[in-house]
Amino acid sequence: MKDVQFAIKRAKNQDQKAFNEIFNSHWEYLYNFQLKRTANRELAEEISIMTFARAFDRIETFDSSYDFKTWLSTISKNIQIDLIRKKNKKSAIKTISIDDDYESSSINSNPSPEEILITNQNVEALLSNIKTLKQDYRKILKLRFFEDLSYKEISKKLDQPINTIKVKLLRAKNLLLEKIQKDLE
Repeated sequence: MKDVQFAIKRAKNQDQKAFNEIFNSHWEYLYNFQLKRTANRELAEEISIMTFARAFDRIETFDSSYDFKTWLSTISKNIQIDLIRKKNKKSAIKTISIDDDYESSSINSNPSPEEILITNQNVEALLSNIKTLKQDYRKILKLRFFEDLSYKEISKKLDQPINTIKVKLLRAKNLLLEKIQKDLE
């Protein structure tokens, strides 16, 4: 609990590693929370990504006298309700479509996907692993690491908020890291 509160304090000071810690420690909880509510894996993932993007945008408003998971859950519920309202009003939203992911510097001792690539010099295996990811994740990894676009450029290109881009990129990198580590075992 103290670790989470300390990470939140650091995140309020825009410490990128703190955002990563918060994301990594709360992703599974939030995803499962939404999965129970929606019974749809893709929708649960998309709402969770949107939740983290909004939470990181508004982290300075979090009151530490409350439980952080409750705050995240409330944001998540509100996003889901908003999406249902938009869908019911038959607005221009076909599905919640978030084409990217959250990025951040690697905060744990695990090597980043790029470091593993450099160490193993195995581009073919990396590309093969990237191809197994969802199209949204492949797209954002391509833009960031193969086209070397900044977050701002990716945000403009995909017409999404920069924090959404960061959240999606982090998720893509984490999934890619898991696949690479499985290959190395």
